[in-house]
Amino acid sequence: MNETAKRARATIDVAAVRSNVRALRGRAPRAELMAVVKADGYGHGAVPCARAARQAGASWLGTALPEEAFALRAAGDTGRLLCWLWTPGGPWGKAVEQDIDVSVSALWALHEVSEAARACGRTARVQLKIDTGLGRNGSQPADWRELTAAARKAEADGVIKVTGLWSHFACADEPGHPSIPLQMAAFDEALAVAGAAGLRPEVRHIANTPALLTLPESHFDLVRTGIGIYGVSPSAELGTPHDFGLRPAMTLEASLASVKRAPGGHGISYGHHYTTPGDTTLALVPLGYADGIPRNASGSGPVLVAGKWRTVAGRIAMDQFVVDLGGDSAQAGDTAVLFGPGDRGEPIAEDWARAAGSIGYEIVTRIGTRVPRVHVDTNVVDTGVEGDPTRTGGAQ
Repeated sequence: MNETAKRARATIDVAAVRSNVRALRGRAPRAELMAVVKADGYGHGAVPCARAARQAGASWLGTALPEEAFALRAAGDTGRLLCWLWTPGGPWGKAVEQDIDVSVSALWALHEVSEAARACGRTARVQLKIDTGLGRNGSQPADWRELTAAARKAEADGVIKVTGLWSHFACADEPGHPSIPLQMAAFDEALAVAGAAGLRPEVRHIANTPALLTLPESHFDLVRTGIGIYGVSPSAELGTPHDFGLRPAMTLEASLASVKRAPGGHGISYGHHYTTPGDTTLALVPLGYADGIPRNASGSGPVLVAGKWRTVAGRIAMDQFVVDLGGDSAQAGDTAVLFGPGDRGEPIAEDWARAAGSIGYEIVTRIGTRVPRVHVDTNVVDTGVEGDPTRTGGAQ
């Protein structure tokens, strides 16, 4: 363990990622699976998680930004890879040269990728996105017929190949939401329009993790799994990770920086929003909002210290927060577990999400760069021998 990791570390079990991918594939057996590894693998490390997902049968990877896709290629990934968040003047040519599927939602983007393909002398792999009701990226239905016709012409000219048609749900994490059947109907209509234009894509996809878990009619040819592959539930309404056979991959922990006795009436942290009710023991956890710990979980964020579930005492500061151990004892250097898979009674990411009034996605993705990622494989025996091929851990 390096010196930084002795303060705090996020340990990611790639075996859990593989297990989660297999579990999710089992719920959509007739569809291919895309592992979404944007935002550095939702904070888990894009490259090691992408490798684990590929090992478990993910035939596609997905990223938001071109730079994220390029990093995967630089790391040696050569499989199918979709990148969807583009702005005018983006690095289309580099994506075409690296055989990356690019998402197109408007005529300007189709023009730019077509020009890049001509300049490269290669056919661009393009996926057209339709806005079925999320209201973000994607072609409006009123513009879809023109976009698909233009794409078919570019395809006939040999400039592009339309490899996919896709969309994204707005409320799949809210069971029974009335927007869900409306989006499904809009997607079906968009597919019909594209078919009438002569497009024959390799994959059609709209299902994200919650849709994969609850809407089998949305699976089509491909399902896009983001948060699920990391073992975090997409919604408290849908259930816990364990309800779906998923295992949280990240464990966030720190070494206590200080343990000391304090009298009753002692104010804790900025603003003295917590005062010790009596003689007690205080433990200092060296993580704060600069590390991604949400400040609005002050007074409520859960931590496992000295074998018991505690809550943050007072405000979370930039680099540290305090927990009140009451009559229990601990020592500097002991471990505080903020969240993990729950095996030892520790909180899971969703517990911090509830405390912060947020979602599990934000809790894991916001963990900052001051916290080193240590990747381990619990399915591999660690011999302790430096350079042993059975070892996969180490700070990333």
